[in-house]
Amino acid sequence: MNGKMTLFIDQYGSKIWARTVRDLREKAGGGRVFKIYVDKTVGGTFHCGYGVGKRWFTAYHPVELAA
Repeated sequence: MNGKMTLFIDQYGSKIWARTVRDLREKAGGGRVFKIYVDKTVGGTFHCGYGVGKRWFTAYHPVELAA
């Protein structure tokens, strides 16, 4: 995440904006933090977010494109 503002959406649709995993953990109510992985269609996996306690969050980074 490197200090960039990131949107995290959990499995229930709740949204949390956080800069670090520590911020995410505090805003989500605490608990054990673990990485979430998703399978690719071609093969392999990639890291797509974090789990905090019993909730799992998908991370979304804002992207700016020229008009």
